[in-house]
Amino acid sequence: MKRIIAWLGVLLLSFGTIAQADSITGDVIVTLGENLTPAQKEQVLQQMDVPADVTTITVSNAEEHKYLGNYIPKAQIGSKAISSSKITMKEKGYGINVQTNNISWVSKEMYMNALSTAGVKDADVFVTAPFEVSGTAGLTGLIKAYETSTGEKIPEDQKQVANEEMVTTAKLGDQIGQEKATELIQGIKEEIAKQNPQTIQDIQIIINNVSNELNIQLTQDQIDQLAALFDRMKDLNINWDQVTNQLDKAKERWNEFKNSEEGQGILQSIIDFFRSIFDWIAGLFK
Repeated sequence: MKRIIAWLGVLLLSFGTIAQADSITGDVIVTLGENLTPAQKEQVLQQMDVPADVTTITVSNAEEHKYLGNYIPKAQIGSKAISSSKITMKEKGYGINVQTNNISWVSKEMYMNALSTAGVKDADVFVTAPFEVSGTAGLTGLIKAYETSTGEKIPEDQKQVANEEMVTTAKLGDQIGQEKATELIQGIKEEIAKQNPQTIQDIQIIINNVSNELNIQLTQDQIDQLAALFDRMKDLNINWDQVTNQLDKAKERWNEFKNSEEGQGILQSIIDFFRSIFDWIAGLFK
């Protein structure tokens, strides 16, 4: 978990001010943790299914500390950069699609939320590690890869707030559940895009309204933390329409997949798998 947190922070760090990109649809960039052993590098490259001549970027532990050090303890970030990532540029309007492997703390939806805040758009994203890690450091590599591929530079304060969002959401997920935490953050973003709040009090009202609609009970401390986070976002040059558009595209893609013949088949196979386990357990007591 410690290494993942560091990795996601570094990922957000690398994303800059949105400009016209020079990337080409289908471009692939890979980031590798600096402290991977040769065998581990080979392992993650195989997981990514990339050619031997793919463009690679190294992510250091120092970068992880630079972008996560304000939000989690140094000991939690750790002393080695392990997490790795692949980003594939897609056509305009595609949205952000995230898949993970060996990531235990940061969910796919948390990555999508943080990447959209940083300004990343229209990309397939894959975050992985040779063994289970928390996933926070993955964001650092992804943003670094995005900047390299597009030629865009993300402002430092926008990278920082994206990292903060990722960590805040993951911690909130420990308290109310990952799915609820992610849904809450997405809902708040959508309302901020619609309402354009001007004060922290306006943001608190949005947080209360969205949490009530989702039947999520927050403590006053949780409300204050979220309000402070979104107040910092409010003062940045974030394109909220683009943020919500990227998230909407991701939702559309998931709905299309789960309703497709392929998606139905995969979901049914998962259901059948768990049913077989339950039947086996029940058989032990007959």
